[in-house]
Amino acid sequence: MLARSTAFTLDVLDAVPVRVEADVRPGLPGLTVVGLGDAAVREARERVQSAIANAGLRLPQRRMVVHLAPAWLRKRGSAFDLAIACALLAASGQVEPTQLDGIGLVGELSLAGEVRPVAGTIAIALAAREAGLNRLLVPVEAAGAAALVAGLTVIPVATLGQALDVIAGKLTVPAARPAAGGGGAPVPELADVRGQPDAVRALEVAAAGRHNLLLVGPPGTGKTMLARRLPGILPPLEDAATLQVARIRSTTGLDDALDPQPPFRAPHHTISPIGLVGGGVPPRAGELTLAHHGVLFLDEFGEYSRLALEALRQPLEDGSVLLARGGRSTRLPTDVQLVAAMNPCPCGRGGHHCRCSDADVARYRRRISGPLLDRIDLLATVLRPDPGGAPAPTTAETLARVGEARERQHRRQGSTNAALSAAEVGRLAIDDDAGEQLEALYRRGGLSMRGAHRVLRVGRTIADLAGDDRIELRHIGRALGLRQDLAGDAGEAAAA
Repeated sequence: MLARSTAFTLDVLDAVPVRVEADVRPGLPGLTVVGLGDAAVREARERVQSAIANAGLRLPQRRMVVHLAPAWLRKRGSAFDLAIACALLAASGQVEPTQLDGIGLVGELSLAGEVRPVAGTIAIALAAREAGLNRLLVPVEAAGAAALVAGLTVIPVATLGQALDVIAGKLTVPAARPAAGGGGAPVPELADVRGQPDAVRALEVAAAGRHNLLLVGPPGTGKTMLARRLPGILPPLEDAATLQVARIRSTTGLDDALDPQPPFRAPHHTISPIGLVGGGVPPRAGELTLAHHGVLFLDEFGEYSRLALEALRQPLEDGSVLLARGGRSTRLPTDVQLVAAMNPCPCGRGGHHCRCSDADVARYRRRISGPLLDRIDLLATVLRPDPGGAPAPTTAETLARVGEARERQHRRQGSTNAALSAAEVGRLAIDDDAGEQLEALYRRGGLSMRGAHRVLRVGRTIADLAGDDRIELRHIGRALGLRQDLAGDAGEAAAA
């Protein structure tokens, strides 16, 4: 007798429906699982048989074959256990086969028959909804996350026996409620930063316009401290973005809590290009994707491998990366705000106390290519703080100003200023004297065309923070002040 159930396998960030076909017929007793499964899938034979026995049921002493379709798609993980058990019981006449129609089954089985959680619950729920399933049976621990997906009835089950009773209609279990949003990790207080008004201002401008930011300064000046306070002054994510971030975290084995705070990732500088951007066999998401809709912080920017840094260029520009492996391609989201920090020279001191030769400094700067720097709108120097300096504004105060500036941008153009194209930048309202200054800088060679566009984008953000409708000369002046070269000189600002 043949019976079918529906399970799911993860394919990078997505879940793919898998048809579990079970056939029980006369022959040598045994259970075979086919369909390009990994070791965890092959081991399902032992888990499923023990779970069924400990649930008070028995499989027939016949030849049993389970096929996971489509056969060409590699199946990974233990999420198929519950679907395999139900299909086998239906094929052996212990469950009505038609009762499995329209139901998705997800969960690993313990030897005692308990249903355990698996990775990728949110992605699985999205795939179940797209496949037109009516109900999704999931482990109790994962039910709240799966219920975040609207338009699908999610039923939590604790054991195989309970799942069978729900399928047979003998037991009614209330549908799971969506999990409440988590508060996220505590946000560091911006007011803890003292004596760094220029760097704090650059951080606020970066948050308001979602500009990429490079912080340059000697060790111990607070570059990392500043970068880690950026998520706290970013507006909370919208519902769709929050769900997408939770889906990414769930499929990559992280927690699947619904957290509206933008993610913050800070990989070590020894990370490989694949670890940063994604790839490998099987393909896996990299740190860029884990930071989607949030902040990617690269400390010791000049110490990353040249290959890793150059791999950032296209994902930063396009907001996604295409991975091609084994004749298949997968596009991963990489819409991140880049914040990088580095020393001004190899010795880290810079200025009059620098012990590096000109050749050493030039070699150090060449680690960051021009095309990569072209994707960074703000270059700010972080000087040694004044211990008696005034504290920065509080996180709450800065977040309020950033939120108002973001609202102005979305009302005007529907996106942040950093996302403006060259054509959109050319349509920005700008005063005549400000436009004349930029044109003069361009004609003298003090600005490239791309550099002028960056200054205009940053100037527009500064105007939004000030509540002004037009870009004025003072906004351009401040934007030029936030365009410093790697030596910390106010290169383009001085040219003004």
